[in-house]
Amino acid sequence: MSLDKLKLSKPLVTAMTDAGYLTPKEIQAKTMSRILGGQDVIAVGPEGSGKTTTYVLGVLMRLKYTKDDAPKVLILVADQERAIAVIDQFVSLSKNRDLNIVGLYGTGGMEAEINELVLGIDIVVATPTRARAIYLKLGLNLSKLQTFIVDDAELIIKQGMQLPVCELARSAGKCQHLVFTEVIHEKLTKMTDQFMSFATTLEVEDFGDTQTETVEQLLYHVPNYKTKVNLLHNLLRDSEVFDKVVVFVNSRLTAQKLAKSLSTPHEMEVSMLRPLHFDEDGFDNFEDFKETPEARVLVVANEGAGSLDLSGIPFLIHFELPEEKETYLTRVIKNKEIPTEVVALTFATDMELLQVKKIEQSIGRKLELAELPEELVAEKTLRTKGLDKNRPVKEKTDEPVGGGAYHEKKESNSKNYNYGIGQKAKMTMKKKHG
Repeated sequence: MSLDKLKLSKPLVTAMTDAGYLTPKEIQAKTMSRILGGQDVIAVGPEGSGKTTTYVLGVLMRLKYTKDDAPKVLILVADQERAIAVIDQFVSLSKNRDLNIVGLYGTGGMEAEINELVLGIDIVVATPTRARAIYLKLGLNLSKLQTFIVDDAELIIKQGMQLPVCELARSAGKCQHLVFTEVIHEKLTKMTDQFMSFATTLEVEDFGDTQTETVEQLLYHVPNYKTKVNLLHNLLRDSEVFDKVVVFVNSRLTAQKLAKSLSTPHEMEVSMLRPLHFDEDGFDNFEDFKETPEARVLVVANEGAGSLDLSGIPFLIHFELPEEKETYLTRVIKNKEIPTEVVALTFATDMELLQVKKIEQSIGRKLELAELPEELVAEKTLRTKGLDKNRPVKEKTDEPVGGGAYHEKKESNSKNYNYGIGQKAKMTMKKKHG
């Protein structure tokens, strides 16, 4: 498929070719016509699938150039590094075009950023918290917005920035919404439901042509940490099947707590590798666990665990996924010299699905999703404070608040205006240059 099929302008096709793009990515082929048609889209694809290039091309095609002092495109990203990368992509693909773009990511004072905004900006690339802070100062005008984009939505949610995203989206009013993410889950859906009503969800998966041979793997998708604990108790109850198990967590403190919660009346049945205290059941040497018949379950912290010889262990349970996917892969890639049957079980919440996706990309296939046991008690997830469409708004009254010390202001001293910081910046510039 050639770039011409994307129905881009000739200058954009030339810019793409100059940048080394000879054929469109699958995600571009699937979404571009909808983006150019003004539809709301949720695009799901792995890292490197071309999500950023997709919306950059869409913006450059749809952007209507006027002399408005308000931005026409707002792009929300997870951090400063990502903001700079997005701006560089726009610069690379918009050569010979008079494009005004600014990044807002909180490394300096707001006043300088607001002064830049009032000069007239086409595109703003910002972190949600910084954009919201400047918006609340009345320095970011969203009244002329044509396109509202959330990039790396899964990272924004992982960092807990759903509220500023929703507030900004709803303040922008009617415009096109585009959300790009590596994974889609309940928390993401709850966020997008706040401002997207009839979005089209399009997903691409690019596992490449090669697959890595691994041990048998099963994925348990659970709502929260407490349900993970319940699931682990449920599985380990069958001591005949789970006769030798290593459970991986991320920290030694978590390992200590989990080992205590799994403890049984049988001494050394459940223990921890390198316990924190001398009086706790545990092993300083992993080989000792393997050679001790009564030791059935060992909880191991990923931090400082180093390389372990897992041969002879039939069950590996990743209660928590390590930060480095390579740590996980070294445990599940099949060792042809040791033909033992091993099953690796992975417990993952919504927030860990991104790590699962990266593992799937590395091994070249999806993990098999296991059904949760019928008798499993799924703990309720505590609701985080968010934006509620149905929240009642208290009416403001004209009555004074306070006691008898209240006095009405004289007419000459009363203030009946409220200039935002952006308006003040314009007035200051007029005084300087007028």
